[in-house]
Amino acid sequence: MKKNRANMIYTIFVFTILAAFDNLIIGLFPPLFQSISHDLHIKLADMGIISAVNILVTAVSSIFWGYLSGRFKRKRLIMAGTLIWALSVFLTAICTSFFQLLLFQILTGIGLGCIASIGFSVLTDSIPYRMRGLVLSLWGMAQGLGGIGGSIMASLIATASSWRTPFEIVGFIGLILIVLYFFVQEPSRGGADPELQELIKSGKSYKHMIQAKQILTIAFKGSNKYLFLQAFFMNVATGSLIWLPTLYIFKIQFEGYRMSTAMIASGYLYAIFQLGGMSSALFGHIGDRLQRKSYKGRAYFTALFVFLTLPFYVFMFLLPMNHLSLPENGNPPLILIALIKQIFLNPWIALLFLLSVFASASQSANTPNWLALISDVNLPEHRGAAFSLANLSNSLGRTLGNVGVGVLLNVVSSWSHEPYSYTITLSLLQAFLIPAGLCYILMAKHNVLDIRNVKATLRARSKG
Repeated sequence: MKKNRANMIYTIFVFTILAAFDNLIIGLFPPLFQSISHDLHIKLADMGIISAVNILVTAVSSIFWGYLSGRFKRKRLIMAGTLIWALSVFLTAICTSFFQLLLFQILTGIGLGCIASIGFSVLTDSIPYRMRGLVLSLWGMAQGLGGIGGSIMASLIATASSWRTPFEIVGFIGLILIVLYFFVQEPSRGGADPELQELIKSGKSYKHMIQAKQILTIAFKGSNKYLFLQAFFMNVATGSLIWLPTLYIFKIQFEGYRMSTAMIASGYLYAIFQLGGMSSALFGHIGDRLQRKSYKGRAYFTALFVFLTLPFYVFMFLLPMNHLSLPENGNPPLILIALIKQIFLNPWIALLFLLSVFASASQSANTPNWLALISDVNLPEHRGAAFSLANLSNSLGRTLGNVGVGVLLNVVSSWSHEPYSYTITLSLLQAFLIPAGLCYILMAKHNVLDIRNVKATLRARSKG
């Protein structure tokens, strides 16, 4: 029993770390947009296109990886995918043109596609059912922290040396991660579902595997349709947030600071203003408790916080950074200390910080409960593919949000200038949070039926 528990904890640890590095790579890119575009003589708008292509390729490839995870050993698949993205990140560090950068980011996306889909499949077979929302919230939180870490890493290391150095470091760490997989014991498929415990204890295994013809059935399942739509709308809004460091840079420059100071400070602000996301574990735990009372609990609870996310972000975008006081010596630690002091001494920055905490906290309720619902309404062999399809919808939304900033920005910039053009653009895209919240309300009745069907099917298979 102790050995099984230790294996479970180690598996959760490894895949949580992996999720952090997945998003560290994503967070690494935006703060370096200006540096890369200047060095490679690429238009700044084209950097958004490369980022969007990477997101889209990651999503499309995750469907392939998700299907494979339902048929083959997941441990070997995740090692292969990690090797692909680690080498591609290394190659990104030595690229010299737009087309090389695009190619290596496409290859990186192919490798990254395995992380979310296979990681989700492994974790849902490792986590006890009663803790599903809580542990998945930690997995989701690790992704958020990875994005923050990537942003800070990019701002600090690139300022001190070159934009290429962060990619070299991450690629090297990726190769080290492969070693950790050798010690992962792959869980039994469906091993965490209470309906299958008797089957597993008897020494038998759950042998059902996904078939290619079942993909359409998964895609059009009642709950899944709304989960996919919700992911799309939610990520149009949150996908635009990849431009937040650029907004902060313009706001800081608007206060009279140099580009070098603005770049360092923007990385810190992006990290500090995501601290509300730490409440994800709490929201995942509450979702678990509500779901035990009613199969509609998660959906209604999460809808409330998705709706609250909209006003908090819009007010945060609109608030200026008046009376911002930073040292102009380019010293990163001193700039960080100055920013922390501003939170306590400058009412404008203090209010900006509070709004950011409420916004990122409200947004953080979505991830653990969305992930738990996908697990709840799908059979074990379908979860990797279902998550991959959902991740495609997720990434299409994020891509549209990313590209949408550039398109709207061109329109808004015709009658407004920075930073106001960015403020207006990002605020308009948060309107997609309204249909995202409505999807949860509409899916609630389907959750009841689909969860009951999954449990009944597993009980029947356990006896048979």
